Amino acid sequence: MTMIFIQINLVATIPANVFNTPNLTKRVIIAKKPKPSMVPNKAPVVDAPAVIQSIEVRTQNGDLPEELRAKVLGVIQTKVGQATSNEQLTKDVNAIQSIGSFQGVQVVPEQTADGLKLIYVVQLLGAVRQVTLNTLPANSSSVLSQTDVDGVFKDLYGQRLDIENLKKRVEQLKQLYQTRGYELAQVINAKSLDTDGKLALVVVEGVIEDVQVRFMDKERKPLVDAQGKPVRGSTRDFIITREMQSRPGTVLNNKTVQQDLQRVYGLRIFEDLGISFQPGTDPSKVVLVINVLEGKSISTTFGGNLGSSSGLALSASGQLNNLGGNGQKLGADLQLGKDTLYNINFTDPWIAGDPNRTSYSVNLFQRRSLSLIFDGGTTPQSVLGTGDTPRVARTGGGISFNRPLNSNPFDRQGWVASAGVEYQGVTLQDSSGNVAIQDTANKPLTFSNTGRDDLLMVQLGLSQDSRNSFFSPNQGALLRLGVDQSVPVGAGNISMTRLRGDFTQYVPIGIFGSSPKQALTLNVQGGTILGDLPPYEAFSLGGNTLRGFGDGAVGAGKSYAQASAEVSFPLFSFLGGALFADYGTDLGTGNLVPGNPAGTRGKPGSGFGYGAGIRIDSPFGPLKFDYGINDQGGSRIHFGISGGF
Repeated sequence: MTMIFIQINLVATIPANVFNTPNLTKRVIIAKKPKPSMVPNKAPVVDAPAVIQSIEVRTQNGDLPEELRAKVLGVIQTKVGQATSNEQLTKDVNAIQSIGSFQGVQVVPEQTADGLKLIYVVQLLGAVRQVTLNTLPANSSSVLSQTDVDGVFKDLYGQRLDIENLKKRVEQLKQLYQTRGYELAQVINAKSLDTDGKLALVVVEGVIEDVQVRFMDKERKPLVDAQGKPVRGSTRDFIITREMQSRPGTVLNNKTVQQDLQRVYGLRIFEDLGISFQPGTDPSKVVLVINVLEGKSISTTFGGNLGSSSGLALSASGQLNNLGGNGQKLGADLQLGKDTLYNINFTDPWIAGDPNRTSYSVNLFQRRSLSLIFDGGTTPQSVLGTGDTPRVARTGGGISFNRPLNSNPFDRQGWVASAGVEYQGVTLQDSSGNVAIQDTANKPLTFSNTGRDDLLMVQLGLSQDSRNSFFSPNQGALLRLGVDQSVPVGAGNISMTRLRGDFTQYVPIGIFGSSPKQALTLNVQGGTILGDLPPYEAFSLGGNTLRGFGDGAVGAGKSYAQASAEVSFPLFSFLGGALFADYGTDLGTGNLVPGNPAGTRGKPGSGFGYGAGIRIDSPFGPLKFDYGINDQGGSRIHFGISGGF
């Protein structure tokens, strides 16, 4: 009589098809007698095929749920009344093991009076008490907590391990990884279900081995020389990599990478950015490659205009966008004519060696503009004897610092503090550049009553930005608070405290589906001035933030409050529409401004405007055109850059 014994040696390991990987190896042992402890690899071949008279499926204790017995009988190819062989029985064992409910399988032949009987003895998998994660490379910690893992597999705890249920939970685990941005995470294997009921899943989460910078040409291809070697750009690598939370040793997270790219793009020195991956030295690691297309390092513009009062004026502006490859910017604007006006500024986005991401800006300026405080209204007044409107000329300079306050300097949604100091020498002038001391009613135009004031301001600010986009937000909020305190020095000896606040909330709406161009935007802002108030420093109302009115046409007060609501929606891929309503008031403080310039010109002090507009995505940023109607019976077309208030 030929006896056949077949055993699969898995010791409670999980079949590889759970993870769609070939990592687990199945071993089949064949012998003449049932000796479970016998040494593998000594597997004699059955001398001749045997005809099976009956088949039985059971556990070592004899009991087996009918459902599992039916599954076994459904997958084996050996049938009653047919001959079998070692090869056929090996296939049967593999088929039974693939059911995923058994730890081991033995095939035991038994000679009966009716003929050869085959007994398939199966060993059920044990009960699962807990599932844990073993991450590669070894000794690395998972980005998921044990609480996260338990939340996925808790329904399996206390139950006998079933591979089909395990497959479903593994897929849920993969979804959890992807939801949190870990796109490269994979469950590749499983360790033995130990005697305590712990099942360890082997996971590759995608650890970043290195971050490399690669420069591209205009066709978005790698920039190489004639020998095909990579060519370096002008930007130093650390200027890019220091903006990134994705660093060697961290697990690659798609959401974090997108935030990193936004910060790098926010340096405004690159025309295009992208990422790609290269395999690391270990299958569990990846090399993150940042592909950058540098923008123009120098930009210049030239122009000129001819005015009846100012004569011929030539203008030029230029900017070095990436000074020394350090991401620093140096810009200058110059106007030559009857007046020489300039603005020179330097910005360092991150002071080298500072772990707190502190930036600073320095500027020197001489500028002149029409004063909206003394212009417009229903009863325009001749301020100067020449009949024209005063110009405010300011000469000075300043320095300001910005620094994130949260523990993570990369968190764009945290608080950011700013501090700076600025000096302005302020002169009121007529159109010819002569100093203007008083208006035609003998009311002073400056606080010192000499036509000249000195303003030395200490400026403090606090902001929090939780918007989901810089340019086209449809969710989140932006809060800005500021206080400017003048130091009483020089002409006027001015002691002034200016308080300001501005809050904008973006609410996504679903009228036309999901689109960043679709949102309800609500804005409230206000401010007040305590102490001394030079009239040219009053809050001016009207214009792009109070649409339907001209610039400064509503009022000029020591305090103000304003509210706006706007619904934006897409029209075409590059074009959107908007409906809006604005309200602003000087809170009855117009007469507190020295000389009451708003009241003498018949400015109402408050106003309401509403209308519609279009939004255009342009290479220069978002452009906005609005047509507003006001409650005084007038209307106005407004143009602006960016979508903010």
